[in-house]
Amino acid sequence: MTTDENLGKAAIFDLDGTLLDSMGVWDQIDAAFLAKRGIAVPDDYMETVTAMQFRDIARYTIDRFGLDDTEDELMDEWDRMAHDAYTSVVRPKAHALDYLRYLKDTGARLAVATTMPAGLRAPALRHVGMLGMFDAIVGVDDVGRGKEHPDIYLEAAARVGVPAHAATVFEDLLAGVRSAVRAGMRVWGVYDASSAQVWPSIEQAAHGTITDFAQAPRTLDG
Repeated sequence: MTTDENLGKAAIFDLDGTLLDSMGVWDQIDAAFLAKRGIAVPDDYMETVTAMQFRDIARYTIDRFGLDDTEDELMDEWDRMAHDAYTSVVRPKAHALDYLRYLKDTGARLAVATTMPAGLRAPALRHVGMLGMFDAIVGVDDVGRGKEHPDIYLEAAARVGVPAHAATVFEDLLAGVRSAVRAGMRVWGVYDASSAQVWPSIEQAAHGTITDFAQAPRTLDG
């Protein structure tokens, strides 16, 4: 039975590493992609690119490693490598589906704010049973800047019709946590193994943190 507990409020979710247990997919893709070119993955590579737009990652990768590939060739290769994983291997984070259903039943608007390439979003969400649960899906490509800027979170809130202060963001990236806080939103850091090294910084920057969606707030603060 639907209640009005969270009417007028929105929850904005990152995908990779937040709703989806998927960051390891990109670790594997990076390792395989660079290994084909005789390059080991540098320790700082994932942390550097994870908040970027997809094309910016391609450009950065070409420049950093002196590759002969074009940006489009890199993106096409990554898309092919990722598609199989997102439609067969990736799983939802613990209790994520239950939490999304709960929020919908309490009247909240739901949005996605993601760096995931557009062509992977629907297949991934369909695979984990989340397709159709969101009122808006926004990518960094829609706003022209990565998650180190708050634009994507502000756009997601605007698309579901709530002001920034009425939106709660769930994010595993430190850059995203910080920029959503700057946007005036309530922010919950979500633990992911890929962000373990910066987890203390996420705990400091976010309004609250969770390691499992069973711990997520029942009422969205806004």
